[in-house]
Amino acid sequence: MAGAEGSAGRQSELEPVVSLVDVLEEDEELENEACAVLGGSDSEKCSYSQGSVKRQALYACSTCTPEGEEPAGICLACSYECHGSHKLFELYTKRNFRCDCGNSKFKNLECKLFPDKAKINSGNKYNDNFFGLYCICKRPYPDPEDEIPDEMIQCVVCEDWFHGRHLGAIPPESGDFQEMVCPACMKRCPFLWAYAAQLAVTKVSVEDDGLVLNVDGIGDQEVIKPENGDHQDSTLKEDVPEHGKDAVTEVKAEQTNEPCTSSSSESDPQTALKNQHLNTESQSGCRLQDLNAKQLIKKDTATYWPLNWRSKLCTCKDCMKMYGELDVLFLTDEYDTVLAYENKGKVDQAADRRDPLMDTLNSMDRVQQVELICEYNDLKTELKDYLKRFADEGTVVKREDIQQFFEEFQSKKRRRVDGMQYYCS
Repeated sequence: MAGAEGSAGRQSELEPVVSLVDVLEEDEELENEACAVLGGSDSEKCSYSQGSVKRQALYACSTCTPEGEEPAGICLACSYECHGSHKLFELYTKRNFRCDCGNSKFKNLECKLFPDKAKINSGNKYNDNFFGLYCICKRPYPDPEDEIPDEMIQCVVCEDWFHGRHLGAIPPESGDFQEMVCPACMKRCPFLWAYAAQLAVTKVSVEDDGLVLNVDGIGDQEVIKPENGDHQDSTLKEDVPEHGKDAVTEVKAEQTNEPCTSSSSESDPQTALKNQHLNTESQSGCRLQDLNAKQLIKKDTATYWPLNWRSKLCTCKDCMKMYGELDVLFLTDEYDTVLAYENKGKVDQAADRRDPLMDTLNSMDRVQQVELICEYNDLKTELKDYLKRFADEGTVVKREDIQQFFEEFQSKKRRRVDGMQYYCS
C-alpha cells in the first residue's frame, strides 16, 4: 500500500500543476484574441449591405457547400444565425469580400438576415481554404495525420495559410515579424525582392537553390541590372563555398518610427543610411528604380516583414500602375493590415464592454441597490466557503457540485423570503 502511495506521489510530481490563476489568464488571452479577430465584424447584422468589406471575419460551411460544390464564404452574423448547427471552417479574416450566405451557391438555404442577395458576388476571391485545405500541401488544419508541431502563417498577399516548414525560409521567432509573403506571391510580385534586401526580417537556408539575401552587400556578388524597364526585378549571381552550405543568413529589418522587430541600432551609420535611402526618392521620383539597380534577390522562398514595412513602398505613378496591374494596391493602404483590423476590434470592444452589475445597479433605487449588494456579498461568501472544502480535501470541483451549490443557495434564499414578516403601519 505504501508503495502504491509512493508511486502515486511520484506520478503527481511528474504531472504539470495548473493553478486557477493560470486558467483565468489563459481564458483572458483567448478572449482577447477572439475579440481582436471578431471585434471588427458585426455579430448581429449580415455584412452584405456593406458591399465588399475591406476586411472581415469569414467562415465557409461544409454542410451547405461541401467539396465538389462551388466555394462560398459567410460573414460572422450569418455563421451564428443561419449556420449555427452546421460544420464550419474558420477562415480568420479576408479582404474585399461580400457575404455569400443564401445566394445561388446555397441550394437549400435562404439567408435569415439578408435574403435579398444577388445570385453571385463576382468580386469575391476563393481558394482551397473555403474547403478546409491549406498550404501547398493542401491539408486540413488541424491535421490529425500530421505529427510535426508547426504553426500556420498567413500570406499577406494571397491570404492562404502555410506551414512554416513549407515556406522555403525559416520563420523568425514568433513575434519577430509582422507579415509574411509566400514564395508564390514573391514570384508573382518580383518588385518585392528589391525591398526585401533592405527591409525583410528573413532567415534563408543556403542549402536551397538560389541566392542569399545580404543587406550589407558583403561578399563576391554580381548585380545584373534589368534591361526591359525599370520596374522589373534584378537578379544576383553569388558563389557559395562548399563549407558554408549549412549556414543560415539573417536579414535584419529596417528601424521604423514605431517599435518593430529589427535588431539593428538606430545609431548604426549603415542603418541610418539605408533608412535615409528608403525615405528619399531618386531624381526620377521612384524609390524602386534605385533599389532595383543595387539590391539582390533570393528566389523560391517566403519573406518576413516588420511593422510598417509597407510605408516604405514607392507610390510614384509608375509603381502605383504596377500595383494595380498585379492587383496588390492594398499594400499601400495602411488600414488593410490584419493588425489595423485587430486594433479596431479591440477599440470597439472596449467601447462596448460594460459591467452588467453596474448597469443593473444604476437602474435601481437606493433600497434595491442595498438589497442587491447584500445578495451579491452573501453569494460570494457562501461560494468561497463551499469551494474551500474542496481545496482542503484536495478534490476536484465538478459541474454537478456547482449545480448543487446554486440549488441549495436558491433554496436558502426562498426560505429567507418566505419567513419574512410584513407589517402595515
